[in-house]
Amino acid sequence: MIRLFVAIDPPKEIRQLLAGMGGSLPGSRPVPAEQLHLTLRFIGEVEGGLAQDIAARLRDIRHPALTLCLKGVGTFSFRDEPSVLWAGVEPREGLFSLRAAVEKELSDLGLRREKGRFSPHFTLARLKNCPARHLHPFLAGNTLLRSEPFPVNSFQLYRSQLTNQGAKHQMLHSYQLGGSSPPGMD
Repeated sequence: MIRLFVAIDPPKEIRQLLAGMGGSLPGSRPVPAEQLHLTLRFIGEVEGGLAQDIAARLRDIRHPALTLCLKGVGTFSFRDEPSVLWAGVEPREGLFSLRAAVEKELSDLGLRREKGRFSPHFTLARLKNCPARHLHPFLAGNTLLRSEPFPVNSFQLYRSQLTNQGAKHQMLHSYQLGGSSPPGMD
């Protein structure tokens, strides 16, 4: 079984901007700079043959390149405790249509569509017992985080291996954007 996800890697300057932001909080485990990514679709555990089919189907996606911007920071909570610190991405139609194209290819292979609302973000750190007296000032001080627009010319298929030190990601394939527009985008 192989654990997979589809993601967008940030360019070097965005990676540098985000690197280490989450490590400034007590009780945080920052995401290593080289593992920062925006998840388009978590796939989960699949057999090797299906992984090959997924890689091939993602190659069929034709979508224009994107421009994204960072926008703000926040947390996701588990049982009312902040558990993930993230940097947001300004919603852009192109990002949502790329995600829909990925979702369509995966559902055509028989994978269930992901439930829930897509909330584009870069995970900065995992939080465990992070004191509110540290977290609230961090969030308030970074709420206006913005970046210059940055280009996205590709998306990636990753393998994720869970270890005692956290997940380790290995890029399996990179897919170029810039092909013809998807239907309805002209």
